[in-house]
Amino acid sequence: MTEKNVATDGGLTDEEQAVLDEIDDEGVDFLRLQFTDILGTVKNVSVPADQAEKAFTEGIYFDGSSINGFVRIQESDMRLKPDPETFAILPWRNDEESGAARLICDVINTSTGEPFEGDPRYVLQEAIDKAEEHGFEVNMAPEPEFFLFKTNEDGYATTEFADHGGYFDLAPKDLQSDVRREIIFTLEEMGFDIEASHHEVAQGQYEINFKYDDALSTADNVATFRFVVRAVAAQHDLHATFMPKPVPKINGSGMHTHMSLFKDGENAFHGEGDFDLSETALSYLAGILDHAPAITAVTNPTVNSYKRLVPGYEAPVYVAWSDRNRSALIRKPAAREPVATRIEARFPDPSCNPYLGFASLINAGIDGIERDLDAPDPIRENIYDFDEEKIEEYGIETLPKNLGDAVEALEADDVILGGLGDHVAEKFVEAKNEEFTDYLVNVSEWEIDRYLEKF
Repeated sequence: MTEKNVATDGGLTDEEQAVLDEIDDEGVDFLRLQFTDILGTVKNVSVPADQAEKAFTEGIYFDGSSINGFVRIQESDMRLKPDPETFAILPWRNDEESGAARLICDVINTSTGEPFEGDPRYVLQEAIDKAEEHGFEVNMAPEPEFFLFKTNEDGYATTEFADHGGYFDLAPKDLQSDVRREIIFTLEEMGFDIEASHHEVAQGQYEINFKYDDALSTADNVATFRFVVRAVAAQHDLHATFMPKPVPKINGSGMHTHMSLFKDGENAFHGEGDFDLSETALSYLAGILDHAPAITAVTNPTVNSYKRLVPGYEAPVYVAWSDRNRSALIRKPAAREPVATRIEARFPDPSCNPYLGFASLINAGIDGIERDLDAPDPIRENIYDFDEEKIEEYGIETLPKNLGDAVEALEADDVILGGLGDHVAEKFVEAKNEEFTDYLVNVSEWEIDRYLEKF
């Protein structure tokens, strides 16, 4: 862990004192101390603002046995250690009567005083530390897509689209541009640097892009982004969902993730060869391709994720890369200057735990660098148009077809499974196997409609 996140014996750092000063200046009454469970669900405990100093110096205790995938009942006492760099006022609660703010926390094991190995934020920090051992700083920029649906008279979500626009449409087809604008303003008030916003391909589907940052800050931003989008949507009687494929036979929601490594202030991915990619970038890319089946279990972690990963709906399923088309798993986007050289993993979706997803991508890439892997030739043709013979000729493999296959690939991959750590790996695999088994024994409405009267 970085020094700022290590529990202290007493006293405040300059960053922590600055947070206390801002709490006083902004009239904050309550603090939401946030963390995520292994499945990526944001959890929080609210404390009065006058407990902020105690939170920094002593931590706030909670029952870890009540959190999915954390610890057993006999090991239940855990401690939250707030990261002062994550302090942000919650704009929709910021009034004279009930000003609120949030802090994202690291989870500390009270019996050892060390970071809890089951904390997803810790897992990501371990991957970042591994990259730093090679002198690399990891930057990431995700593009989480989401749907807005109308709610019914009881306030429950439906699958009725909030509008019927399409890619880059304007009003009157894009009826929710005002809601998106409010989401953007809220995010900016919380410190986001928004780069673009637009209607996506499907009806009621949107994308808001924010600027790249270091991997840990970006994972924090994804967690924040999701709860802000949901909160603002709810204020407009809409339901926001990051479910990968909420409606059949239309495009699903992805979370294309751009990555680059910097070393000594320079972009280590930029090179003078073909595609402007360095040998470091090509080996990193090759590492992701090599471990892609296992990574998918983490970056596409639900049964529903694999309803998106099918040919024909712009989601990649082929383990290949390209500098042009979007049918490949990894794309090299065009860059006007060396600092912007990067690769884009197109298969993750926004249901994933961003800390575990980013950690898996980083560990795969660094493994590629450590093994000095050579990237295969890029595929510049549209792979969706290939027949089985041509796919075999090019030696192109496909991603797992379902969650069960992906978990099997994860269990067989020492790099990706090991990068999660023993605790997270065990609990994650257990949860995902249970989810897939539950899916297999259930009968869908599609099956009833198709077979009940036919047979």
